[in-house]
Amino acid sequence: MANENKKDFNKMLNYSKDMPKFQTITDEKSIEKYGGDKMYFAPPIDYDKVMRLVPLGKLLTVGIIREYFAEQNDADFTDPITAGIFVSIVAWASFQRTDDKTPYWRTLKANGELNAKYPGGIEAQKEMLEKEGHTIIQKGRKNIRYYVKDYENALFSL
Repeated sequence: MANENKKDFNKMLNYSKDMPKFQTITDEKSIEKYGGDKMYFAPPIDYDKVMRLVPLGKLLTVGIIREYFAEQNDADFTDPITAGIFVSIVAWASFQRTDDKTPYWRTLKANGELNAKYPGGIEAQKEMLEKEGHTIIQKGRKNIRYYVKDYENALFSL
């Protein structure tokens, strides 16, 4: 996202447009990839509600949230594109509030990867996770990425 300091993310968080909704996809490759044709779209506020559940010392991934929404709504999968966008909206909305924070830094990308799109980028998320006792490791030489070491051991069950 660009120009984060000029956007009202709390307004975006509470704007559900036409969601929740379902869509039937017809692309065979996507059906094979996601294991079905019934795609669910959760509104941004639902991501916030789930991300608030993660206690100190525990972690979630965007994939776990997507699986949870699909299961709860009898869908084959939750849209991955809006999921990534809405998780970022949750993070920025929390960052813009002076209180009632959502612990967004506890929600990771796939394989325990830190999210560069969060407020303050990788460094801020790394600092918050280390304060909570997690170890951050670096992988790669040219395309450097950061991950929570053994994140699987700290996953929160929804």
